[in-house]
Amino acid sequence: MRIATLTSGGDCPGLNAVIRAIVRTASSEYGSTVVGYEDGWIGLMEDRRVQLYDDENIDRVLLRGGTMLGTGRIHPDILTASLDRIQDNLADAGIDALIPIGGEGTLKAGKWLADNGVPVVGVPKTIDNDVNGTDFTFGFDTAVAVATDAVDRLHTTAESHQRVMIVEVMGRHVGWIALHAGMAGGAHYIVIPEEPFDINEICKSMERRFQMGEKYGIIVVAEGAAPKEGTMEFDAGGVDQFGHQTFNGIGQIIGDEIKNRTGYDVRTTVLGHIQRGGTPTAYDRVLATRYGVHAARAVHERDFGTIVALQGERVTRIPIDDAVAELKVVPEGRYRTARALFG
Repeated sequence: MRIATLTSGGDCPGLNAVIRAIVRTASSEYGSTVVGYEDGWIGLMEDRRVQLYDDENIDRVLLRGGTMLGTGRIHPDILTASLDRIQDNLADAGIDALIPIGGEGTLKAGKWLADNGVPVVGVPKTIDNDVNGTDFTFGFDTAVAVATDAVDRLHTTAESHQRVMIVEVMGRHVGWIALHAGMAGGAHYIVIPEEPFDINEICKSMERRFQMGEKYGIIVVAEGAAPKEGTMEFDAGGVDQFGHQTFNGIGQIIGDEIKNRTGYDVRTTVLGHIQRGGTPTAYDRVLATRYGVHAARAVHERDFGTIVALQGERVTRIPIDDAVAELKVVPEGRYRTARALFG
């Protein structure tokens, strides 16, 4: 069997571990070969592929962040207009199945290809942990570890200077990183997209801390958070060339409001792409490896139109339709648990 794989969307710790596991499993268990398309869907459209060998080079990528194949984004309309070219490139390369590794957008593209007759098994990847039907996506644990470390470090400087420190983390539509990093780092308030915030409530929470003698505060904010309607002026941002929503720095906006309303010294730290980079944690390396092994097995069992998913302690397979049906958001009960610790 001849398998192709690609990585698309944002880079993510653990991508190389998946690629390694696909190559080694295909080779050792089935005697199959694997090629990788460079720079995501663009490489598939342009037929830019490299042969991946089960050798010492593939073994070494386990520790590396990013992706050895490169990645990129493409507007969905451009991709769908290239169906004939994609099918021709896969046929010319003798590809029997495709394993796309990516988040919501990548998996939607994989579903589209599957609906058009391409044998596809997807691997869910996103630091946001928002893919439906799987408990965790690899990259999330690393992102949370980075964000938690930042929160830990900001405690000491906030306390020393009697400041309110705001940490803005990634999370366009879901607040999993903010929730986990905020809880792990002992944040005094957490703001997520699923729960519109009241700026008055945040200010009162900080004021209570200062009045009680705890003269500093840590607030973790997801980049996609927004206020309750009518509570403050807010510009929601726009849309980029790939159809993704852009944001105007909600951490700084909240920080400015707190400073204006309370007079406290407020500083904002935006972690940004730091959360995506670097060596994956041990958990992410193991999860990514398990995903790669099971994806290679699913291909050889011809279980197409599926993605691999973690449910409890078991890696299983679910229909790709289920994975892209909706985003996995933070449940109200999980956020209510965190709220018990605010202030």
